This record gives sequence, C-alpha cells and structure tokens, in this order.
Amino acid sequence: MIKAYAKSDIGKVREINQDSYYISDSIDEVQLYMLADGMGGYNGGEVASKLAIQTAKSYIENNFNQIDKDKDSIIQLLASSMEYANMIVFEKSKEDKELEGMGTTLEICLIYNNKAFIGHIGDSRIYRIRKEFIRKLTQDHSYVQKLVKDGKITQEEAVHHPQKNMLMKALGCNAFVEPDVMVKGFLKDDIIVMNSDGLTNLVTQEEILKIVQKNIEQAPKELIKLANDRGGYDNITVVTIKNI
Repeated sequence: MIKAYAKSDIGKVREINQDSYYISDSIDEVQLYMLADGMGGYNGGEVASKLAIQTAKSYIENNFNQIDKDKDSIIQLLASSMEYANMIVFEKSKEDKELEGMGTTLEICLIYNNKAFIGHIGDSRIYRIRKEFIRKLTQDHSYVQKLVKDGKITQEEAVHHPQKNMLMKALGCNAFVEPDVMVKGFLKDDIIVMNSDGLTNLVTQEEILKIVQKNIEQAPKELIKLANDRGGYDNITVVTIKNI
C-alpha cells in the first residue's frame, strides 16, 4: 500500500506558480506521481508544466495495460510518455506567440511491484529515503552540474553558482528530448521525495531527511515553510510517497 502527500506554494517572490504536480489515489491501478517546474513567458511556464503532466499521465494510463509488465517495457513506456509530452509542449509553444520558448522539468515516478520506475528531465529532483539514509536518484540536467561532473567546480561551489538555474535539458524546448529513465527498489518503509528546485536551492538534503522522517504527511508543508522562511525566491513543490 502506498501513501502520498503533496503541496505546492507560490513562494515569496514570484507572481505566478509555474509548478504542477499529480498524485494517484491509493486505489488507482497505476500508481503514478508527477512533478513539473515550468519556465518561460508571462504564463508559459504554467502552461508547459500542466500540459506536460496531463499529456504524460494520459499516455501512461492509456498504454499501461497494453504492455508486458517487465522492467524494460515499463521503462520504455515512461521514456515514450516523456517524448510524447515533449512533442505536445513544443508544438504548443510554436502555435502561440505568447508561449514561445516555454519549457518545463518533468519528474515521473511509477510504482509497480515494489519498484519505482523513474523518468527525469531538468533540475527538479527525486530522493529515496531508506532507513537512516537519503540518496538523490536523479542527476540535475544543469550547466552547473556539468561543471561539477567535468571537475571544473566542486559540489559546494555549485550551491551558490550564479548560473545554477541554467538548464542543459528541459522538456518542450526542442523537437526531440532524451530523458533519463531508471528503475530503483521501493521496499516496505522506503520513502520517495520529489521536489522542484525552489526547495533544494534553500534546504539541504539532511534537512529534508529529518523533516520527512519526523512526519511524512506534514513534511511537504514543513519543508515549504522552511524554504519560505529563507526567502522563498521560487515556487516550491514537494511530494512525499511511502511504501507502507
């Protein structure tokens, strides 16, 4: 049985919340959790994040029963859903002048048979908490993360780098996209945390671990409050999912 909680907040500075999320009802056949952080234009980011989630969600739900439920098939389904969402967002941005250049991050977590099938693009994040440990499962598709990977700067320097919001990959900005897709164990008592960078720019991994372990239901609200207390420079969205 899966329990999930989520909250999204505009933060203290932005005029519009461009984050979107979706969480399955615990009785849904396909256990699906999604988060997107949109960008671009007056309301382009909001349009991109909502559209990406709606499109990927319906693609997965419409095709889930047609596929073999083995690891490779589910991973391929996630990748295809993100490629399809990318195409829809990209086409929409070309149709409407006001939406030109819009894009979004997209995190998908599909829970099936004690496994978490994950799709990721952008710099929103997915963590897994197991016992006393928290581990980041996704790699930020950001310019700064590339600098870290290439050994040009340290992980510590990355935290305050002036270009840390610059993305190397997002959904809807180009005709084609290559998302990261993976599968991870999701055992009894494991917790998954999905969040937009409005949280992790202001709250540490250790703080996330402590707050989520204390109370998984209240954690999204508590984490958002902490980020807002520290400035709330961006929209903040948090999803917590527990295998109980």
